[in-house]
Amino acid sequence: MKNNQFLLSLIILVLFVGKALTQSLPIVKPEEVGMSSSRLLLLNPLIETAIEKEEIPGAAILVARKGKIVTRKAFGFSQLIPEKKPMKIDQIFDLASVTKPVATATSIMIMIEQGHIRLSDKVKQYIPEFSTFVDEDGNTKKDARIWHLLTHTSGLLPYTNANEAAKILGRPCDLDSLVVYIAKLNKTNPPGEKFHYSCLGFITLANIIKRITGQTVAEFSAKNIFEPLKMKHTFYTPAKEFKPLCVPTEVIDGKPLIGVVHDPLARLQAGISGNAGLFSTADDMAIFAQMMLNKGKFNGTRILSPLTVERKTELYPEVEFAGRGLGWDLNSAYATNGGDLFGPRSYGHSGYTGTSIWIDPETKTFVILLTNRVHPFDKGSVVALRSKVANIVAGAIIDKK
Repeated sequence: MKNNQFLLSLIILVLFVGKALTQSLPIVKPEEVGMSSSRLLLLNPLIETAIEKEEIPGAAILVARKGKIVTRKAFGFSQLIPEKKPMKIDQIFDLASVTKPVATATSIMIMIEQGHIRLSDKVKQYIPEFSTFVDEDGNTKKDARIWHLLTHTSGLLPYTNANEAAKILGRPCDLDSLVVYIAKLNKTNPPGEKFHYSCLGFITLANIIKRITGQTVAEFSAKNIFEPLKMKHTFYTPAKEFKPLCVPTEVIDGKPLIGVVHDPLARLQAGISGNAGLFSTADDMAIFAQMMLNKGKFNGTRILSPLTVERKTELYPEVEFAGRGLGWDLNSAYATNGGDLFGPRSYGHSGYTGTSIWIDPETKTFVILLTNRVHPFDKGSVVALRSKVANIVAGAIIDKK
C-alpha cells in the first residue's frame, strides 16, 4: 500500500514538474502588476467575435508584465478541416515572419558580438554575386550593407516566385543556389533610399550565417538562442513527435499543412529559411520576450548584451524613415500589431500565418497573439484584431510604475 502511495506521489510530482518546465513565468492576478482584471477580460469577447466572424479559427494569447503572466488562454479551434479540434494553449504555431527578428536577426547580432561580422560590411563581401542598383543611365550605385538587409532598405524585391525559382534550382533547392539567384535579381532602388519589406533580404542573411559559421540558421539559432533559454518547443522542421501539437495552416492539395512551413520560399528550402520556418508556442515566445525585456538575459542565461538589445530595438539612425530597428518593427506601416497606445520605444513583429508579438520596455509588458488565420483557405484577417488586442492590454495598465 505504501509503495502504491509513493508511486502515486512520484507520478504527481513528475507531472507537476513537467508542467512547470513548460511554463517558466509565474501567473498572477493582473492587479499584482498594476493591471486591471476587468479591463483585460475585454479580450475574451473580442477574440470570440473574431472567431464567430470566421476571421480566425482560433487563437492563443499570452500577456505578461514585470516578468509575470496575467493572461494565458486558448480560444476556438486549432483545426477545422478535416475535423474540428479545439485550440490548446500549449500548441505549436508556424510563426512565419516572426522568424525574422527571433531567429535570423538575433543570430546576426550574436555574430556581431562575437566579432564575425559588422553591420557596415558590404553584402557582396560574403555573397560576391550580390548586384547593385543600376539607374536608367547605366550608372552603378553604392553597395548594400548588412544593416540594409536588417532594415529592409537594401533595394531587394519583397519576394520572388518560388515555383519559378524551383524550375531553375530544383525542389528542394540548396540555400547557396537560391541566394545567388536572389543576389542577381534587379534591385528596386539604391540601398538606404526606400523601405521595401523584403523576405529576400532575410534569406540572404541566413546564407551569410551559413557561409561564416558553417551552420544553418536553424542550427545556429538552436545552439545560441533556443537551447540556452530552454525553449523546448521552438525549432524549425518539427520532429514527428511534435506534429500532434502543431496547429494546421492552409489546406493545399486537399490536406492542411501540419508541422510543414506555410511560406513558399521556406518550403522550397525544405523548411529552413531566414524569412520564415520557425515554429513555437506562446509559452516559449514569452521566454524570448522576457529575455528582451531583461536586456538580453533570462533565468541567469545571457543571450545578448544590453547594448545589443538597445541597438536592435531602436530606429536605425541611417534610415529612420523606414520605421525599423535591426530586425524589429517600431513604426512602419506593418506595425499595426502594436496598437495605438504603447509608446515609441515599443517594438514587435507579425507573421503572415496570423502570429504576432509586441514588447514595450517602458511598461515592461508584452503581448503574444498566435492565430492560424490562414486555415483552412488563407482568407482570414487579423490586422484589426491585433491592434485591438494591443489597445485592450495597454488600456488595462492602470499603474505605470
